[in-house]
Amino acid sequence: MDSLILTEIVGGLGVITLHRPKALNALSLEMVRELTIVLRGWATDPEVQGVLLRGSARPPVEGKHSATHFCAGGDIRFMHEAAMAGDLAIDDFFTEEYALDHLIHVYPKPVVAWMEGICMGGGMGLAQACSLRVVTESVRMAMPETRIGLFPDVAGGYFLSRCTGSVGEYLGIVGPHLHVTDALTLGLADGHAQAASLPQLLQAFQAQPAHNADDVRQRVQAHLSAHGLSALPAATVTAELDRINRHFSLHTLQEIDASLRTDDSDWARQTLQHMAGNSPLMMCVTLEQIRRARSMPLADEFRMERTMVRHCFALRKGAASETVEGVRALAVDKDHQPRWNPATLAEVTPAMAEAFFEPAWPAHAHPLRDLRP
Repeated sequence: MDSLILTEIVGGLGVITLHRPKALNALSLEMVRELTIVLRGWATDPEVQGVLLRGSARPPVEGKHSATHFCAGGDIRFMHEAAMAGDLAIDDFFTEEYALDHLIHVYPKPVVAWMEGICMGGGMGLAQACSLRVVTESVRMAMPETRIGLFPDVAGGYFLSRCTGSVGEYLGIVGPHLHVTDALTLGLADGHAQAASLPQLLQAFQAQPAHNADDVRQRVQAHLSAHGLSALPAATVTAELDRINRHFSLHTLQEIDASLRTDDSDWARQTLQHMAGNSPLMMCVTLEQIRRARSMPLADEFRMERTMVRHCFALRKGAASETVEGVRALAVDKDHQPRWNPATLAEVTPAMAEAFFEPAWPAHAHPLRDLRP
């Protein structure tokens, strides 16, 4: 069986390629564990001055371009199967995935995310943890978890809440796709480059190895300056910033929904249409998550999310879980007809959302208790 993680050291740059292309490089527990082992080893390896993380290309289809995708998120089919079977591997997956993301956030060497194609969910968790986030012309970025009855995890509460104004609430609740300009203007990317220029970057490191971390940063930045995109598409999210702040700053999701219905714009209609397919309960949970996360240190935010995801599969077990039902409708049966419970926003009470934040373990027994700030 081919490895799901490919690694090589190119002139002092440790290159990691997520290699599950048929699944758009979606993260499995095995991949999380392999990534953790590699990164822990490279943290103290004198041959590695920095790390670059990228995705592999899908297998070529006759007559079609072989697209590269960074990572489409976590393996949601695995989540569904494990939850239905009562398999405790689902707990291991979230604990180890969050610990991996935290490791990248605090990594002692520069980590570059090279984002092409789809970068969603768990892929965003990896990318947003990196110290230099590079987007290319094909990137499609999103945190669409409310569509599957989940919430924007992998520190989504942390990095979304730090977007300007109420944009974080909008991105987490609605889950729109963002392109290269959106990522840059919202602070979810640090620079842009032509996707085809990556081999040149690696060849330059091969020809002249990096001496230290600063050398890695400077050379990657110089590459972006020389191989950036010649033209960027018009911004979409920031073009609607006034509307986003007006609606998504309101106190409750019911108030947000009512306010959007008074807005006779195409944007508001499209936003409501998209929200209509999301879990009403998990949109309310997400609103509370992002607002709590805005004032929380990173490690505490990860611990909060780990508690929340435990409740996603424990408050209602098996098929009764909102997340299990969402994954069933989207990826298992693919009928795109989720039976949300509650079915409407009007039926969601504050207590229902608050339940996701109740401690699932005493502090000394929390699976992420050892994360440092």
